[in-house]
Amino acid sequence: MGVSIEVNNLNAWYGTNHTLQDITLHIPANEATALIGPSGCGKSTFVRCLNRMHETNPIAKVTGEVRVGGLDIYSETSAVEVRRRIGMVFQRPNPFPTMSIYDNVASGLRLNGYRNRRTLDEVVERSLKQSALWDEVKDELKKKSGASLSGGQQQRLCIARALAVDPEVLLMDEPASALDPVSTAKIEDLIFQLKSQYTIVIVTHNMQQAARVAERTGFFLNGRLVEFDSTHKIFTNPGDKRTEDYITGRFG
Repeated sequence: MGVSIEVNNLNAWYGTNHTLQDITLHIPANEATALIGPSGCGKSTFVRCLNRMHETNPIAKVTGEVRVGGLDIYSETSAVEVRRRIGMVFQRPNPFPTMSIYDNVASGLRLNGYRNRRTLDEVVERSLKQSALWDEVKDELKKKSGASLSGGQQQRLCIARALAVDPEVLLMDEPASALDPVSTAKIEDLIFQLKSQYTIVIVTHNMQQAARVAERTGFFLNGRLVEFDSTHKIFTNPGDKRTEDYITGRFG
């Protein structure tokens, strides 16, 4: 099951660039939360801070508190454990090109020490079913490489790979921006299905997508969280003029 995320006074830097400033919000469990805002406003940096990927950049720095299911991810556990509990799907599909479909999904399990063939088979099948890909690839699991799939299939394969290690949170950074409309619809359908089991945070430039899939939406601007509320309120009656200006296309 998904867990809630509590963020308190989160600040992030790349070198001297203060990219996130005093972000505080509560992300409920088992919901989809969308993050919107113009390019460069801090959305992607924020989700990278939620699973400690931000710190992989040697000039990056983070202060503040992020609690996932009550656990302070910056002081009470390792980055490796954080990334197991909090999966991430990126803007462009990134399957391991030399691995089969099966090995792509099983890769995280093997890194965590799983070797039993039956267990691997069961988790690969479950994860591909969860990502709505099983029926399309089940006859070619070990024959085809992950890179041989279409763009939409590759993205669902990456989702399956993230789900295989049984995370509690799934972060999605523009997961459909490089996909055609049919593949985008499949990803959105997946989000609806998966949030009963996982907490989902999705970064999107597509405000219609945010309105379709998310219970809550946060609007970022210039490294700050301007407004965070129910998606319906954000899009019909925002509390901040800057949010209204962005949603109505006056900038961004």
